[in-house]
Amino acid sequence: MSISGAVESKILLDSATLSEVRTTGGSNLRAARQGARLLLLAFAILLALDGLIFRLGPYKKILEPDSTTGEFELVLRREQEAQRDYGDNLVVTLGNSRMAYYARDAAKLEPQTGYYLRHAGLAGTDARSWYYMMRDLDPTASRYRAVVIAVNDYDDEDPFFSEASDLRVLHYAAVRLRLADIPELVPSFPEWSSRWEALRSLLLKGYTYQADIQGFLDHPAKRLEYVRRAKRDYPLWTWDFVEENRNLKGLDIDFSTFKITYPPNADQNQRFTVENFLAHPPVPQLGKSAAFRREWVGKILDRYRNSRTKVIFIRLPRGGIVRPDNLVKKLSSTVRDFAAARPNVLLANEHAFDSLERRELFRDGLHLNDDGIKLFTVMLSEEIARLLGPPAPNWQSLPDHPHTR
Repeated sequence: MSISGAVESKILLDSATLSEVRTTGGSNLRAARQGARLLLLAFAILLALDGLIFRLGPYKKILEPDSTTGEFELVLRREQEAQRDYGDNLVVTLGNSRMAYYARDAAKLEPQTGYYLRHAGLAGTDARSWYYMMRDLDPTASRYRAVVIAVNDYDDEDPFFSEASDLRVLHYAAVRLRLADIPELVPSFPEWSSRWEALRSLLLKGYTYQADIQGFLDHPAKRLEYVRRAKRDYPLWTWDFVEENRNLKGLDIDFSTFKITYPPNADQNQRFTVENFLAHPPVPQLGKSAAFRREWVGKILDRYRNSRTKVIFIRLPRGGIVRPDNLVKKLSSTVRDFAAARPNVLLANEHAFDSLERRELFRDGLHLNDDGIKLFTVMLSEEIARLLGPPAPNWQSLPDHPHTR
């Protein structure tokens, strides 16, 4: 074969190979595109089914009442019903388990104060959960005379845990969270792993409800009966609740060494809460608590910016023993900044509840006992009435309390 013939054969062979490669590559690309379309279609179907079952469907009505999600929904439902039963001078309070008062005792003071106090917070929640609670509890931002927000301190002190990293809002407010919340909620978590967890939970509610679903499948009849009973009786359960009367007599803390002397027969909960709430060493102050308050308390205040509703901050009793102020240098006071900048934001007397900061009035390092709650209920009602002034003229015509009918 001549050289020219060999070259021509080589060119023809290379052209055929290139054509085969192009054909194979095109087929692979088409297969990849088809696979991607199938994946997108499968995900769209999954989203649709998840939405039908867990967003629009009946499952949210049979959540475990004792779960974080279930109790959040019970509180929301209870307070929505209370809005129909009470008159115009209604005050809602927000806080975690440290914000404890007896609504039944506050009701006895209503002839003097003119205001009904109702609690829409619950244990383990923070401002992020309160925002989503109030968004659905008061969608027009006009139902309450005041929203009371309970804080541990008017100054911003970073705790030993990161509030912004706390994923519990995904469970507490699971029913209330929407796809439209993705842009504001997902980036609010500082870690990428937490953001992924939040995104997955907001896209697929079934993912959040996994444990709840398993519990329902294990005992469906028992769950349905308990749900029915909880919806009927939860308002009375919480109305009649009486806290235990254990106390911290005998507790002592040496804050120079953080050595703790516990009361005789102190239980595990008392030891844990004293160690982690009262006697923990100071942590570096980086402004994280201030940033969290500005974002999530700020969102609550923004909802009431043009409302008749006042927002009141109260500083809770700090504990049976109070941590010295000089343990850390607090860098800011977001709460005071809010009050200075917004005319509808009020600060309760910072020392209004100092007299309750006694060992005999706390059942553990965090929580008031029965005696403490009774005193706090009276003092809270009176402080709110002082800040709000006289109630609306028609307050005497308000209906009888529904639990006394």
